[in-house]
Amino acid sequence: MKDQVERFISKADQNEIEACVRGAETRTRGEIVVMVVPMSYHYPMADLLGASAFSFPVTIALTPTLGGLFWAGPFNLWVFLAALIPLFLGFHAVVKRIHTLKRYFIRGKEMEEEVREAAHTQFFRKGLYRTREETGVLIYVSIFERRVWVLGDRGINAAIPEAHWNGVIATIVQAIKEGRPAKGICQAVGEVTTILQDKFPVRRGDRNELQNLIVDDGPP
Repeated sequence: MKDQVERFISKADQNEIEACVRGAETRTRGEIVVMVVPMSYHYPMADLLGASAFSFPVTIALTPTLGGLFWAGPFNLWVFLAALIPLFLGFHAVVKRIHTLKRYFIRGKEMEEEVREAAHTQFFRKGLYRTREETGVLIYVSIFERRVWVLGDRGINAAIPEAHWNGVIATIVQAIKEGRPAKGICQAVGEVTTILQDKFPVRRGDRNELQNLIVDDGPP
């Protein structure tokens, strides 16, 4: 899974993003964390749907030929089942492995919900709620879903409406479509900083409390 992340943002890109966050935190006491994951959920139902969609028509097409070869008749149920099971397992493995195929069997709304849930889970798992002034901000990027979620802690949410993050999300999504994710993430970090520095300007003695960039393996 980490190979997928490194194809999305190289080591040099990761260094650039970390530098962007460090620079941003010299202007605000908001604690910005960028997190990039290969996917937010495994979507096992998509594997089953994909395997069914491919294996059933292929099996139906092959059954008359196989039935003739084994003198069982063109519509023998046992021949159909004998062909279906290995084909289903084979296509299941293919759909599970080839993400381009897998995406066709997942609704956009489902992906959005899974990304949102995973972002909230990671917010607490990675300790973004533990900052001194509750000023953690998570920019969560999920590669497989091509979705982004921005999540602020209570201190941030009390001063900045959630709708303010929509432009930040759009910036990264557009950059991903254009094949420049690292540049888009850095641009988004700058936009988050602009939003934060008015309400949460940097103070003397402020220190970095969180990692700037987290590259995660995704769901267990």
